[in-house]
Amino acid sequence: MSEITGAQIRAARALLRWTAEYLAESASVGVSTIRRAEMDNGIPAITPANLKLIKMTLEADGIEFIPTNGGGVGVRFKNP
Repeated sequence: MSEITGAQIRAARALLRWTAEYLAESASVGVSTIRRAEMDNGIPAITPANLKLIKMTLEADGIEFIPTNGGGVGVRFKNP
């Protein structure tokens, strides 16, 4: 699994118009885990298992994580 950043989590949540509470419930992690993950623009200081749960949850709802590609990392909706 490629790692995602806190900034990507914030951006993905904004695209979906989800609250931190909703993401936490959907990913089966604590709200404090979401807030801690989003605090940092780099790789979040949370367990790899929790990061994987967050990433999988966002991807299941249509988010695609874009790796570094000259313009930096990002997020977007997957193609329909």
